[in-house]
Amino acid sequence: MAAGQILCPPTEFLTMIDAFGQLWRDETPYILGASIVLLVALARLLNGGRSTLKHTLLFFAVWLAADLIAALFAVRGEPRLASGFHQAALLGLGLVLIRLAGLALFRLLLPRLKVKTPRILEDIVVIGAYIVWGMVRMSSLGVELSGLVATSAVITAVLAFAMQDTLGNILGGITLQLDNSLEIGDWVKLDDLSGRVVEIQWRYTAILTRNGEKVVVPNSLLMKGKFTVLLDGDLGVAGWRRWVWFNVDFSVAPALVIAAVERALGEAEIPGVAKAPAPSCVMMDFVPGSVRYAVRYWLLDPQNDDPTDSLVREHVLTTLQRDGWRMALPDQVVHLVQEDEAHRDRVWQRDVQRRLQALSSVELFAALSDTERRTLAERLVYAPFARGGVMTRQGAVAHWLYLITSGEAEVLWETPNGERRLLTTVPAGSVFGEMGLMTGAPRSTTFIARTDVECYRLDKSGFEDIIRARPELAESMSHILAERVRQIDELQTQYHREQSEAEHAQHSAAIGQRIRDFFGLK
Repeated sequence: MAAGQILCPPTEFLTMIDAFGQLWRDETPYILGASIVLLVALARLLNGGRSTLKHTLLFFAVWLAADLIAALFAVRGEPRLASGFHQAALLGLGLVLIRLAGLALFRLLLPRLKVKTPRILEDIVVIGAYIVWGMVRMSSLGVELSGLVATSAVITAVLAFAMQDTLGNILGGITLQLDNSLEIGDWVKLDDLSGRVVEIQWRYTAILTRNGEKVVVPNSLLMKGKFTVLLDGDLGVAGWRRWVWFNVDFSVAPALVIAAVERALGEAEIPGVAKAPAPSCVMMDFVPGSVRYAVRYWLLDPQNDDPTDSLVREHVLTTLQRDGWRMALPDQVVHLVQEDEAHRDRVWQRDVQRRLQALSSVELFAALSDTERRTLAERLVYAPFARGGVMTRQGAVAHWLYLITSGEAEVLWETPNGERRLLTTVPAGSVFGEMGLMTGAPRSTTFIARTDVECYRLDKSGFEDIIRARPELAESMSHILAERVRQIDELQTQYHREQSEAEHAQHSAAIGQRIRDFFGLK
């Protein structure tokens, strides 16, 4: 006789208590007791998932009512109906117990142990337990499971072929959660869609945009294509780096713009902008009529991307206005200048005056007359260098000198083994390359722009007629050049002395080691 079957005497009806006694001879009391304990515990301790708990409680009441109906049929003397309702109630109460156990494990116990699991894993475990419990109940009723499994395999294959897209979405949802490539709360960008992940279900992933639109994306699309996670706290990234572009007129030096903008943004208290890494400003491109810059900052809250960009632009604009710089607009300006001989002469005279001012501080040309100095100024060539640029390299042959008008340069001497030694730093107003201009000798040192440098270049042809007209200038200039040569000679002598001492120490150590090896000393 199958388990749980109701036995009723044919001549008398059972009392209600006797009916419950026969109905609860199997697993029913244990299932009811465990379910009630879990319901009470979850109701007291579970913070989230109240709606799920309410639905589970409703199903519990339904199956408990089914068991009561089974008891009533037993009292009326209808054992077949009583047994059917009781088996259905036993199956349903078991499912309720499994659901409650899943809630207790995945939403109560594991979170308190700091174990984070994807929601789909909970669903898989609970559904698997449902299937096992159903097979146990069918086996207890005498159902042959081997034939059922074979038939189910054929049906499963047919359904899998017919539901390829749906299964692809389901498997995609499982993969997305198991490999943690996407989690609820992540900010993502998919093609032209950008928003926060609010749901990851079996079939789809829901993304809430900044406009309040809930976009449903099939999981198969996420698995086949690529998406960008804008903000992931597990990666330790400060935020989402944003770019704010602006243009400034060519007349303003880039170094000044960059320094002013970075200083203003670093000192300002802008909501949503990270202090570390600090905002930075870089020159990105040359466009018609202006220089294109970009402010790069780290956004802490992707929800407020456009408002924060607006605040950053406001600070950039006010910074430029305070310094009196004009922001370049995307317009076209046509300047009509009537260039006659007088205009060109005025422009040329202004340029020559700037060059004369630069030459006035050069000791090498102190012996020149005003006329000779003006002739020299007219032959100077403007030659700027960006920071880090090599202005002249040691050993190169170049018959010209440089006159620095703004910025600084480093003077390096390269040793025979390739080591670079910093000699000094030369400021604005300095001149170098005299030996190349005056004697044709190779460069004895390397000059590298430490900052952005503006300078003028004077070559041999520009100075040749002056030195030919006044040979006595060579005598006065030779004293200045001799001092430069003496400094280089002293450095080379010091280097060779250090090398000799180092080689002596190495030879001494090697001979000492050979003596110890020969006599077996430690």
